[in-house]
Amino acid sequence: MKHWIAFAVLAGAFAATAPADEGMWTFDNPPIRQIQEKYHYTLTKEWLDHVRLASVRLNDGGSGSFVSPHGLLLTNHHVARGQLQKNSTPEHNYIRDGFYARTQAEEMKSPDLEVNVLMSTEDVTQRVQSAVQAAKTPEQQFDARRKIIAQIEKESTEKTGLRSDVITLYQGGEYWLYRYKKYTDVRIVFAPEEQVAYFGGDPDNFTYPRYCLDMALFRVYENGKPIDTPNYLKWNPEGARDNELVFVSGNPGSTSRLDTLAQLEFQRDSVLPDYLTVLKSRIATLRAFSATSPAHAQEAETDIFDYSNSEKALEGMLSGLQNPRIMQTKRDQEEKFRAAVDANPDWKAKYGNAWNEIAAAESKATTRIKERFFHAMDSRLAGIAMTIVQYVAEIKKPDGQRLPGYHDSQLESLRFDLFSPAPIYKDMEIARITGALQLDLKEMGPNDPFLEIVLGGKSPDQVAAWLVNGTSLENPEARKKLIEGGEAAVKASTDPMIVLARQLDPMRRDYIKWMQDNVESVEQRGGEQLGRARFAVYGRSTYPDATFTLRLSYGTVKGYPYNGTEAPPKTTFFGLYDRSADFNHQHPFDLVPRFAEGQSKLNLATPFNFVSTDDIIGGNSGSPVVNGKGEIVGLIFDGNIESLVGDYVYDIESNRAVAVHTAAMTEALKKLYDAGPLLTELGQ
Repeated sequence: MKHWIAFAVLAGAFAATAPADEGMWTFDNPPIRQIQEKYHYTLTKEWLDHVRLASVRLNDGGSGSFVSPHGLLLTNHHVARGQLQKNSTPEHNYIRDGFYARTQAEEMKSPDLEVNVLMSTEDVTQRVQSAVQAAKTPEQQFDARRKIIAQIEKESTEKTGLRSDVITLYQGGEYWLYRYKKYTDVRIVFAPEEQVAYFGGDPDNFTYPRYCLDMALFRVYENGKPIDTPNYLKWNPEGARDNELVFVSGNPGSTSRLDTLAQLEFQRDSVLPDYLTVLKSRIATLRAFSATSPAHAQEAETDIFDYSNSEKALEGMLSGLQNPRIMQTKRDQEEKFRAAVDANPDWKAKYGNAWNEIAAAESKATTRIKERFFHAMDSRLAGIAMTIVQYVAEIKKPDGQRLPGYHDSQLESLRFDLFSPAPIYKDMEIARITGALQLDLKEMGPNDPFLEIVLGGKSPDQVAAWLVNGTSLENPEARKKLIEGGEAAVKASTDPMIVLARQLDPMRRDYIKWMQDNVESVEQRGGEQLGRARFAVYGRSTYPDATFTLRLSYGTVKGYPYNGTEAPPKTTFFGLYDRSADFNHQHPFDLVPRFAEGQSKLNLATPFNFVSTDDIIGGNSGSPVVNGKGEIVGLIFDGNIESLVGDYVYDIESNRAVAVHTAAMTEALKKLYDAGPLLTELGQ
């Protein structure tokens, strides 16, 4: 568990520029001056365009990069494991045993992975803000904003054929249109065994030193052929050097560094505790299910991995917000910002009340926060049913009036996911629904309206069995038939999952509308005001919060002080074998046979993992670490335990990104996996 370093000095208040090495910068506003001043290196447009077009987003969560001219895509094993799980069978456990396609004909198709490449960006701030200007109330502004954003996305999609997303930056200070080339034929090429990809298991997760070969390779196809990727990252087998300037190009999920103090307190006191309660319950349910048979253990392992990873991350985030020093730092930042706004009468009139309005909205949100977490069933089938019920209703509305996720520009991706042929395990669905409803009962009580509808006087296990055994929604063709039949087919359906989704739909729409009117609309208006105020006070020399869109971070390969000693900038294969021996080769520190038997084949001095001061967060998993020449020298797979507070602040003294060294990947592919064709494609 985490030992919080007593931050004597945290990242300072947002001044005219972010501190050196801090920031997840958009490619339209890269930190050219900061890098030049500190490292005497100049980012060029050519370098930025090359790295941008070589970087990809994996829409089931994670990042990656092209590493050959023929669509070969590098990411993490833990990012790929969802697709490995969906391809696994009782006879072939690709997570545990790994996978290698020696020829393109053997490459294994991912059932529902969408890959996005950012082709262009466009500033649409003026258009969005102009459309909102005439509206008076937060609710009217919310509707106007939603309408114009949907219109912009639809126009762009129809004009370019590209996936088009309007991204909110600086809490609404700016709006940018991001256009992506979308690929949905993505095939698995290589993945090592889980035990070497995740060596050390949960005890070592979010720690350093590490010894993980957390890598996987896909190939992207279009029209049945591998795509051409001239903008790929050349493989550097020597990898990152100590103290070298390196860059990370990836898609960090979300941060809250620009949130108000009231928003952070809401996260600390309400959101994170309830979220952790849910995660702990889900993990306990799945572990109990796993214990019933080896087949069940295989079915549940990826969900347990994901939930456990989230649990540890959220515990770190909550500890950060419970740290008085961190909250005092955020309080000081806000007070300094507010003082600057209040000192200018014009700014004060325009923006000065935003903090109070947001605080009032957070206070309202607390009154219904339990519904967000404990009106849930933790079920893929129930989620599919609700999507179908909402889909057939939403597409009849004007685009700008639809619920999020159902706009015209989003429908292709939504249908791709909805009709996924990935297996759904009914026994696990029953266990998950039962566990979720038991938790809901504990937290909300039997008289809760949601539970009265769902349970109808029955027990959670009875309802779970009735719903799952009676549905046919595990069949993608059944889903397609309902979608194609529209509202009439959904209304006439007697499938119990659809029937329940119809019954719950009014309640869920009421909650969404209440949140939009009382919380989201106020947050959006206040966020826009504070975004403009931030530009007025500090200019555009800061970076926006992460939004699962492409960002560039920079830093150096550098160790850090920990546990009264010093963490090295890199580890080696020597350390892998030593750490396994220290634990008597017991799980999770055991070695797979390939590594146990192949020790003598390796140069044990080869760098394995390394750390850098690059500013990353969840979603950066699979991001390339790139040197000044635009070559790949590493692969992000984690942050250290001290970095979990990075959602809120960045501390260069101890915040580190953890990556797999390209030298380690090269050594293993060459000497242990006999992956000659892959190495040839990588130029080795």
